Amino acid sequence: MQLHTIDKDLFTTLVQHYEHDPGEFVALPRQTVDSSDSRVAVAELRNEGYVEEQVRGVVRLTRRGYMVFRSKPVPAA
Repeated sequence: MQLHTIDKDLFTTLVQHYEHDPGEFVALPRQTVDSSDSRVAVAELRNEGYVEEQVRGVVRLTRRGYMVFRSKPVPAA
C-alpha cells in the first residue's frame, strides 16, 4: 500500500468522524496500526497539528486539521 492511499483513507475516516462528533477519537484498524507506512502518515499528521493521538492507533482530527483538509480536495488514490 502506498502512502498517498493511506492518507486518503485516513483523511476520509477522520473527516467523517469529525463531522459526526468533533470530540470523538477513532480507533484505527489493527492492520493500519501495524503498518509502518500508516504510522508514518499518522506521525506526520500529528506533528503538523492536524490530528491528536490519545494512544497508539486512537486518533481524532483537530479543528485545524479539519479546516485545512476541508479546504483541499480529497487526495487522489
